Amino acid sequence: EVQLVESGGALVQPGGSLRLSCACSGFNFPMYAMSWVRQAPGKGLEWVSGISASGRTTNYADSVKGRFTISKDNAQNTLYLQLNSLRTEDTAMYYCAQGGFESLTTLAKRGQGTQVTVSS
Repeated sequence: EVQLVESGGALVQPGGSLRLSCACSGFNFPMYAMSWVRQAPGKGLEWVSGISASGRTTNYADSVKGRFTISKDNAQNTLYLQLNSLRTEDTAMYYCAQGGFESLTTLAKRGQGTQVTVSS
């Protein structure tokens, strides 16, 4: 059974940082491109970042470029998202997902999510 379990979400002040993790099992993780997507209250799903199967190539939405960093540990079957210089508009439920290297169109299974709230 494919499982994606996110963790690391929290309440943080504007300008703060967080590191999200996604522990993956039930599929051949090193062979999959992966991504992070988010959904803010009352809004649709937004693609945030994608990474190639090897981890060597990454993509970012313009809204997070230069502030967020995606990475992939194929030995530990874990996906990460480092969030820096957080803004109130980054408040959302964050999900890791199979696929989605460049957009939502190739998204497959995603996890249950971890909540990030940016507020003073």
